[in-house]
Amino acid sequence: MPPVVSSRDAPVAHVQTDGVRYGPALTLLASLFFMWGFITVINGTLLPHLRSVFELSYFQAALIESVWFIAYFFASIPSALLIERIGYKKSLVTGLLVMAGGSLGMILAASIFSYGVTLVMLFVIASGITLLQVAANPYVAVIGKPETASARLNLVQAMNSAGTWLAPLFGGYLILGRSKGGTAQAGTVLTEAERLADAQSVILPYLLVAAVLVVLAIVIARFPLPAIGAATQRVKIHAPRTGSLFSRFWNHPLWAHRNLTLGVVAIFIYLIAEIGVGNLFVNFVSRPEIGNMTPERASRYLTLLWGGMMVGRFFGSAVMAKVDAAKVLAVFSIGAFMVMGVTIFTTGPVAMWSLILVGLFHSIMFPTIFTLAIRGLGPLTEEGSGLLVMAIAGGALVAVQGWIADNYGLQTSFLLTAACEVYILFYALWGSKVTNPAPDPKPFLD
Repeated sequence: MPPVVSSRDAPVAHVQTDGVRYGPALTLLASLFFMWGFITVINGTLLPHLRSVFELSYFQAALIESVWFIAYFFASIPSALLIERIGYKKSLVTGLLVMAGGSLGMILAASIFSYGVTLVMLFVIASGITLLQVAANPYVAVIGKPETASARLNLVQAMNSAGTWLAPLFGGYLILGRSKGGTAQAGTVLTEAERLADAQSVILPYLLVAAVLVVLAIVIARFPLPAIGAATQRVKIHAPRTGSLFSRFWNHPLWAHRNLTLGVVAIFIYLIAEIGVGNLFVNFVSRPEIGNMTPERASRYLTLLWGGMMVGRFFGSAVMAKVDAAKVLAVFSIGAFMVMGVTIFTTGPVAMWSLILVGLFHSIMFPTIFTLAIRGLGPLTEEGSGLLVMAIAGGALVAVQGWIADNYGLQTSFLLTAACEVYILFYALWGSKVTNPAPDPKPFLD
């Protein structure tokens, strides 16, 4: 017997358009998308740096990113509970302060030359980002007309891509550009003194990041962020008291929505592809048979990868205002699969530029999958959004690609990325079709 949804507990959407404009609030939220994109992609330059400093294998370096994304799994439910308890505004401020604390902790890790402390502090930063994700993504998706939710979220996510575009320049100059390992040719072995000196290069960039996060937290704390009403609040689900915990979980009404359940898998798998490409890019391009350049110079090309994602999201936002989002997602997944094939089976500049081009095709995938997955959930929208944010933990499996790179070659490891694109195509063509639709929450601003 499935759980019963009590109509008495179901939230009622309140349209709050009288004298309330959501444009300034969404603009401020766009700055959050920018910051968490910026900080996440700093890892793209941090990983090759730490690989040199701590003399790590590809698997050990990828494990750093795995710890980052495991935080999404463990912090998502506590984040949702915190939002329910203290509200969106205080949760956003809390998330920023947690990120700032983790950034200051990275300075401690550099000072004591500790790989373990580095892992812990990256987990703390990612937990703060998770809180921002749980709050901001459904906020943007719900405000406005349901049929343009994909276009709207792609537009705001373009600011996230702006952060990812600038981060490699920042990290390349202040981390790789100021370290011996970052300016040396691939294969150069550093002395212990050089590695200790290189570890200190992360102090200034993370100090700057912490300062910006604190300032942004103060701005949001003082900003009259409007309450968004009850349309995104979770429905209270009353499960029957009989039956096992497993049966009650399995009979949850969320699982009746195929587009959500397969969408959770799609987000999980997409993150493997996006994070694998971003984090192994510098190492790949630096190789003699590909780009034959220093990590510091390779990080400049990483800027083009994330810049392609920014351009793609602006373009996708415009296209999806007129074209069905699932069709656009299908076309982009085919393009991603094709360029990954070129990356795997060629060498030199062709392989390098094809890997750069995958950023353009990855651009619309996360926000489009997200909005397709919550379509038709009605009052279960926030419940579904929480599951989707948890699925970002898929990025933790980048360690699998690191293991493949260690054992079968870095270029061969991108076969995993190509396989991920195939599932995204499946989701776009069939998995995203809505089953058992419920009425969408009323838009706050038409």
